[in-house]
Amino acid sequence: MNLSEIRTPAYVIDEKKLRENLEILDRVQKESGAKILLAQKAYSIYQTYPLISKYLTGATASGLFEARLAHEEMQGENHVFEPAFGDEEMVELCDICDYIVFNSLNQLEHHRPVWEKKTAEGKVSVGLRINPEFSTQEEHEIYDPCAKGSRLGIRLKDMPERLPSGVEGLHFHTLCEQGFEPLETTFLKVEEEFKRFFPSPVQENLERSDEDTRGKIKWINLGGGHHITREDYDVDGLIRLVKRIRQTYGIEVYLEPGEAIALDAGYLVTTVMDIVETERIPVLILDTSAACHMPDVLEMPYRPPLRDGEEPGEMNYTYRLSSRTCLAGDVIGDYSFEEPKHIGDRLVFEDMAIYSMVKNNTFNGMPLPDIDILHEDGSVDVIKRFGYEDFKCRL
Repeated sequence: MNLSEIRTPAYVIDEKKLRENLEILDRVQKESGAKILLAQKAYSIYQTYPLISKYLTGATASGLFEARLAHEEMQGENHVFEPAFGDEEMVELCDICDYIVFNSLNQLEHHRPVWEKKTAEGKVSVGLRINPEFSTQEEHEIYDPCAKGSRLGIRLKDMPERLPSGVEGLHFHTLCEQGFEPLETTFLKVEEEFKRFFPSPVQENLERSDEDTRGKIKWINLGGGHHITREDYDVDGLIRLVKRIRQTYGIEVYLEPGEAIALDAGYLVTTVMDIVETERIPVLILDTSAACHMPDVLEMPYRPPLRDGEEPGEMNYTYRLSSRTCLAGDVIGDYSFEEPKHIGDRLVFEDMAIYSMVKNNTFNGMPLPDIDILHEDGSVDVIKRFGYEDFKCRL
C-alpha cells in the first residue's frame, strides 16, 4: 500500500524523518555527554519505540500510564514527573521508574515512606522540579510554566537551605517550541540563583572531597520545549552548554524533548467530502476535524502547514477548511491553492505527529483517524485502526 491508497482520515508517521531527527539528537548525546529522553506527552506511538530506543537514553512520563507504557515498550531509563502522585500510583512508579521528580516539598515528604526505601536500595533517584520564575515566552501563556501564579515547580524562596535528604537532582522545564538561546539564558539564571545546590566546580587535577558533593545534586534535567531538530536550532551551542555543565560540576545532564523527536515526522491525510458555498469563501468539508483530531489548532491557536497550500489570496483559489462536526467553530483555517478543489480530493496536513494522537478525542462520535507508518521504501502499513468500540469505551 502507498500513501495514495490509504483510508482517510489517517495520521501517517514518516519513518525516514523520524530517524533523521533521532540522528541529530544522537549527535548531541555523543558530542556533549547529555542524556536525551523522549517526552511521551508529545509523542507516544509506542510501535516506533524500538527505533527510538536505538538512539535515545530512555523516556519520560507525565503520569503512571505513560510511565507504564515506557516500561513495557521502550528500553532504557524511565523518568516520571507529575504535579501530584496518588498513593497507590507511587507504589507502582517506584517499581517501574528509575527517576521520580516531585513538584513540591509536600509531595516529596508525603511519599517519602515509599520512595526512600527504593533510593536506599539504589533503585530510584529522586529530584525536585524548580520554578526559575524566568519566562522567555512572549505568548501562549497556557504553555508557560513560569507565568505568574504557576503551580509548576518550587520557587527559590520556598526551597530549603540544603537539599532534603535523598534528593539527588533538580529539574526545570520552562520552554515551548523554542531555540537554544532561551535555554541558555534560563540555565544561567538557575546556575546563579540555585547555586547552593550545585557541587563545587571541579578543579583541574584535584579530587573533590565528600564535603564538596554532600547534599548537592548529581544530575540536572533541563526539561523540554527545545526544537533541537529544527533547521535553525543552534545545535553546536547546545553541545557547548551541556559540556560546560558536565565539566564544571561533574553532574549528569538530561534533556527531555518531545516535539524534537517527531518534528515534521508525520502527516494527517484527509479527504474533501463536500464544498459549501457561502457569502465569503467556499468551505471544504473534510473528513477530519480541528476539535477532534488536531486540538492545538483551536487551543493555541495553531495553523498547521498544508502541502501545496498557501496563505489565503496568495494563489488562485481560496477556501476555508472545516470539519463535519456540528461545532460552528471547528475551522482549521483559510488556505489558497493553484487549482480548484473538488469533492474526493485529498489534502495533506504536515507536522502532525506531535500533540495530535495524544490529544485527540471522539466529540460528536467522530471516528479517530487510522495511524499508519510510511516506511523508507515508500510503502505504508496500518499501525492502528479505530472503530465504534473505541468511541464507546471512552464513555
